Amino acid sequence: MEKYITKNDEETKQVAGKIIEKYLDKKTTVIFLSGELGAGKTVFVKGLARKLGIQKQVESPTFIFVREYPSEIPLYHFDLYRINNTDELDELGFFDYFGKNGIIAIEWAEKAEDLIKPDIKVQIKKVSKNEREIVVEEYTE
Repeated sequence: MEKYITKNDEETKQVAGKIIEKYLDKKTTVIFLSGELGAGKTVFVKGLARKLGIQKQVESPTFIFVREYPSEIPLYHFDLYRINNTDELDELGFFDYFGKNGIIAIEWAEKAEDLIKPDIKVQIKKVSKNEREIVVEEYTE
């Protein structure tokens, strides 16, 4: 387990880039992101996108469920906040993404933790208005 304290969005993005570096040669990497509203989960995903060379602006997929960002290593950004039961995940095609190459970043992943296993769990907590505590747990097979 690793712990980081970031003082602004830029530092949070840098932590995300550092964490994903060693997974860039893996076929699929699943990242669970948890933290209260406004903790910085989408900011973290912006850091992943930057590391992957994605130029498109990263936005929260809260109202559309998933945003896809094509690149050499694609990024699939999910938000399960509005999901009420696991049947909805199946109806929305959630599980189809796990056969694809790329990074799968899932906000509010605790709603699916009994169904899929992450490679990385990231817990983000607000320490103050600008500071965040980022706790990272990595799982190896």
